[in-house]
Amino acid sequence: MQDNLQVKMDEFLPLRDVVFNTLRQAILTGELKPGERLMEIHLADRLGVSRTPIREAIRKLELEGLVTMIPRRGAEVAQITEKSMNDVLEVRRALDVLCVELACERITEEELERLKEACLAFERAVQTGEVKQIAQADVALHDIIVQATRNRRLIQLINNLSEQMYRYRFEYIKDFHQHERLIREHKIIYESIVKKDKATATQAAKMHIDNQEKAIIEQIRLEKRQKQTV
Repeated sequence: MQDNLQVKMDEFLPLRDVVFNTLRQAILTGELKPGERLMEIHLADRLGVSRTPIREAIRKLELEGLVTMIPRRGAEVAQITEKSMNDVLEVRRALDVLCVELACERITEEELERLKEACLAFERAVQTGEVKQIAQADVALHDIIVQATRNRRLIQLINNLSEQMYRYRFEYIKDFHQHERLIREHKIIYESIVKKDKATATQAAKMHIDNQEKAIIEQIRLEKRQKQTV
């Protein structure tokens, strides 16, 4: 159990939702690591709550694919596997391509200015070296493009997948060697949307995900080799 895992109370949310959000964020950011057991009594003691909201949160996390129930072991954080990653990123690749195509047609001048600032904010976040801050800046940048589509169904679909996407995005961003590439890719996407160049925008969006997929596969395979040598 990570020492920095703490429940942040919210007067507007039921306790079960607060516990759920706390555990989900811990999984997405790697505070609770893939394969780590989620024992109700220990989590309840650490967060200062009863076992009931912990049990409810674990059930919801299982439905989201972030927790796996293992026979005779109980709940544990779902592993990051090539198959699970491919499933998520295949969907994200298709949605991102659609988003940049629609953004080329529909984005406003105000949104373009915000997108430009978001690219600069991402560069500033990279300079801090704070992974959470970099990930948040990346999410903020892509959210501007998503909102610019003006397609409520598309926005809803992406919101429903956002937590799964964030987990893999966070894994990618943890690799500091990828940051300069991300800055370049963001710039290409921004400039192509400014020019309403759909062909370049869609190619850049695909490459953005393809590079993420390759980097995470390398991480997964490296970690697997390291475990085998221990």
